[in-house]
Amino acid sequence: MPDAASDTLVTDPDGGMNRLLEIMRRLRDPVAGCPWDVAQGFASIAPYTVEEAHEVADVIARQAWGELPGELGDLLLQVVFHAQMAEEAGLFGFDDVVRSIGEKMLARHPHVFGAESRDKTPDQQTVDWERIKAAERGSARVLDGVALGLPALSRAVKLQKRAARVGFDWPSTDEVLAKIQEEVAELVEARTSLTETEVTEEFGDLLFVMANLARHLKIDPEAALRAANGKFTRRFGRIEDWLAEGGRNPDQSDLAEMDALWNRAKAEEKGLR
Repeated sequence: MPDAASDTLVTDPDGGMNRLLEIMRRLRDPVAGCPWDVAQGFASIAPYTVEEAHEVADVIARQAWGELPGELGDLLLQVVFHAQMAEEAGLFGFDDVVRSIGEKMLARHPHVFGAESRDKTPDQQTVDWERIKAAERGSARVLDGVALGLPALSRAVKLQKRAARVGFDWPSTDEVLAKIQEEVAELVEARTSLTETEVTEEFGDLLFVMANLARHLKIDPEAALRAANGKFTRRFGRIEDWLAEGGRNPDQSDLAEMDALWNRAKAEEKGLR
């Protein structure tokens, strides 16, 4: 059973990090904790960690600053959850997580915490960051260490950046655009002559080159696609609004009408700019 000191800490709104750690310890208590929390493991929690990171990115994209503390708290809870499970397994604890990131920041910023000159551009500092990371990995392979769990478009860009650092890159966007045309032609041909697996492979090749185009244009493809998703959602919502004014929904419309309403929504957005 929890003692009085624990009860005092978990109910103290000013208890800070110690309060959150104690709350998680209590939630994971095999006798008095929450059955759902107790049943979790690293693999089952990992998808929630990714989801919470995306929710932070969503709030920032929407500039919903009042929601950001709560979303950052949700993300911090994921770190605490993993650390608590690790401590129970005798692997490491939360202090080790904090110590690790502190040491990493010192090592990767010698221009701030060491003797190196701070007179560098952000791009130069990014190159130095990757160089230090490569030295930490101790691997000679260029593409080692690009996390498999990244969103696929983001991972494609990181892989391409790594390859570009050793000269494996097109010199300009013209070559990338030509490659996109080539991949589109191959995909069109594949639709009618190849298996589903082969069509999927050709589609993946096209997406990979599109990610490369984004890199050459200095565009974050994930952010661009999120914006496109938002635009689609807004415009389709307007279609639903206009249909609802006549007592109908999209199921009671047809493509020609909805396409016309889409163009109306598009013009409406442009008129508001």
